[in-house]
Amino acid sequence: MPGENLTRTEARERAALLTVNGYDVALDLRSAIEPPPATGPRTFRSTTTITFESAQEGATTFVDLVAEHVHSVTLNGESLRVEEVFDGARVTLPGLRASNEVTIDAQCAYSRTGEGLHHFLDPEDGEVYLYTQYEPADARRVFANFEQPDLKAPFDFTVTAPASWTVLSNGAQVGEPRPVDDGTSALWRFARTRPISTYITAVVAGPYTYVADTYRRTFEGGGELEIPLGALCRKGLARHFDPEDIFTVTKQGLDFFHDHFDYPYPFGKYDQAFVPEYNIGAMENPGCVTFREEFIFRGKVTDTSYESRANVILHEMAHMWFGDLVTMEWWDDLWLKESFADFMGAFSLVESTRFRDGWITFANRRKSWAYRADQLPSTHPITADIRDLEDAKLNFDGITYAKGASVLKQLVAYVGEDAFLEGARRYFKRHQWSNTRLEDLLSALEETSGRDMAEWSKAWLQTAGVNTLTPQLTYDAGGRVTELAVLQEATDAHPTLRPHRVAVGLYRRDPAHGTLERYARAEVDVAGVRTPVAELAGAERPDLVLVNDDDLTYCKVRFDEVSLATLRDHLGGLTDPLARALCWSAAWNLTRDGLMPARDFISLVLRFAGRETEIGVLQMLHGQAKLALDSYTAPEWRAEGSRLLSEGAVTQLRQAEPGSGHQLAWARFLAAVASGEHELRLLQGLLDGTARIDGLEVDQELRWAFLQPLAAEGLADEAAVNAELARDDTASGKRHQVRCLAARPSAAVKAQAWAGVVESDALSNALVEATISGFDQPGQTELTAPYAPRYFEVLESVWASRSIEIAMAIVRGLFPASQGNQATLDATDAWLTGHPDAAPALRRLVAESRDDLARALRAQRVDAGA
Repeated sequence: MPGENLTRTEARERAALLTVNGYDVALDLRSAIEPPPATGPRTFRSTTTITFESAQEGATTFVDLVAEHVHSVTLNGESLRVEEVFDGARVTLPGLRASNEVTIDAQCAYSRTGEGLHHFLDPEDGEVYLYTQYEPADARRVFANFEQPDLKAPFDFTVTAPASWTVLSNGAQVGEPRPVDDGTSALWRFARTRPISTYITAVVAGPYTYVADTYRRTFEGGGELEIPLGALCRKGLARHFDPEDIFTVTKQGLDFFHDHFDYPYPFGKYDQAFVPEYNIGAMENPGCVTFREEFIFRGKVTDTSYESRANVILHEMAHMWFGDLVTMEWWDDLWLKESFADFMGAFSLVESTRFRDGWITFANRRKSWAYRADQLPSTHPITADIRDLEDAKLNFDGITYAKGASVLKQLVAYVGEDAFLEGARRYFKRHQWSNTRLEDLLSALEETSGRDMAEWSKAWLQTAGVNTLTPQLTYDAGGRVTELAVLQEATDAHPTLRPHRVAVGLYRRDPAHGTLERYARAEVDVAGVRTPVAELAGAERPDLVLVNDDDLTYCKVRFDEVSLATLRDHLGGLTDPLARALCWSAAWNLTRDGLMPARDFISLVLRFAGRETEIGVLQMLHGQAKLALDSYTAPEWRAEGSRLLSEGAVTQLRQAEPGSGHQLAWARFLAAVASGEHELRLLQGLLDGTARIDGLEVDQELRWAFLQPLAAEGLADEAAVNAELARDDTASGKRHQVRCLAARPSAAVKAQAWAGVVESDALSNALVEATISGFDQPGQTELTAPYAPRYFEVLESVWASRSIEIAMAIVRGLFPASQGNQATLDATDAWLTGHPDAAPALRRLVAESRDDLARALRAQRVDAGA
């Protein structure tokens, strides 16, 4: 669509021209419950008045708006001809005055893709639920605006909707809703916001279940702060809702941030809405945070799920300061909000909640995401070069979030926690309600730390790639260490050697107890190719040397030969859970890099995962073992590997403590890897009640997990899947049903799934995701092989015709990686070579999938040589 992909240059030119004074937005959502039109999308009325200043009289600018129809455009009292000024994505405003007012009256479309104003019809009770999601630039699908982060302004929202609904926005409700339509509908008015960016405005509307609470705090000096709290979800999920735990974490987080930021929460109320068919984890809309409703648990889950939810709650809360109060100028500095929120989420989780082992999860999960992203051809500096909105959309990635957070953890070790937090406090107060760049934060940190931040920034924020740290040891005749040095390597593509503050730990075995215990530790500033650790000279010979002990820096860790041999035989003997998680992470990186055969990693999991005390680490290992089997093992060994994992899962399931989270994790892993007749029969028995594992409650979510592999193996037909839906005729059940149906081993099924996703836009975002998830199952390569060439044929048309969210899901999800052969790699290279002018964001997605496939083929060759 013309003009929809706003460029950085256009945004800077518009920011130099305009100052926005305020928005008045009126949305009429009564149409949400009406029957859909015979043709075209369902729409709603959106009327926006913007007041703004122009630095140049007579200049021309544009307002962003994606709408089905524009009724009228009135600029400074003059009606403009819609057909002349509206092109489908922009409204041109000519002849500006010094002070201006524009009113745009439009019909905008409800979304089924999770972008803009999403419309969800609950199949369980027929109720309609609405919510908005905008980042980076979908507010223009709901109301006319200047869609860029540095044109902040206050907003006044009014919403007309069915009178029985709950309606929320960023500001508090002003007065009681005013009845309209003889009382069947009502008009809500919300308090004016502080100056905020368009992408963090929000509206949530529908018959949500709403629970209220209050946060109170007394500051030194006697000042009082009272924040109304709210938590809401669909009526159909209310029986599973646990708002007490959500409020507990919320209050703990507010205490933490008030203690450390010295800037009271500035947005009045704090509502948290758990909404259906959400594309992301959550969004930091001030006063009205939105979350994916999967954080409301319909069945039993492990503590990792509660920890993950708490982390997300705190991540979004950190944004109230990093991102909402102070906002990056353009998406180049997205890290100014996402990296900080990711770091502060983990920091506050560990310091203020019951999840004291959050840094273990961070080291094992978040960094794994970062390490993968940082080795893709699309890796980029944390401060990225974002040319346009398509670039911005793709940069919500492992670099911006997890690597950025890891680097901030390193920064805290570098400058000290007190200096870091004091720098943040000065940054908030100096730049409140405004927009910033990299240098604004660095200058505050320089003041508080006394460190030269320019060199640190150049090394860590403005270069890409991950360094590798390896220990090198020499010994004297008595077996003591004469020298321990840390060797640092970089890749040819990204040759920067960075300064690292690391801890080096020495571990030795206790044969009597079978444990590996740390007996010496030293911190050192690693710089350059080789750094001796003088403090460890003279230490007794270690069985294991762990570089980056305590996970202070961001790097890949390698081992000397003795240490690696120790881990192969005794990894489970490490008593420190963080050290153990770091060693598991290092072993996984060795596997991905083709330095350890994938079957060896699977062997480590089979030998030692049963002894893993940290449930989050265990679940991560399960996912890595499944990926290693499907992608990194030699194809001729895969059946044997599948048998070993399947049998191992059953063994551990039976041995796990009844009713424990570990038992549940092994049950879910069995569902993921079950392949043999015995294991599949066990799943069927657990479903129909003829088999039982002491302590294992097969709730509805676990039933769906067990049903999918049976469907994929042809042991559960359409009737069986539909019968399960009859037991669970809910929105969640529908997603599971669609996934199971698409997983069946039938050419007709695959054709139907492909058509439903690629050739039609009738499915919602959630059902697109479910269909893609079921489409390509292990062992079905012959069924999906015909779609490999078709994938490359449709790429550009999909990118051009679908919303970016759906297009990204299709491009990533249907890449024919499971074919796992050189022919697919060659076809990918041919497409990239033959389409140099394809959209850069599309090329990036294909290149990333190509890199994953090339890595898998290298790993398979290494595994075959084992």
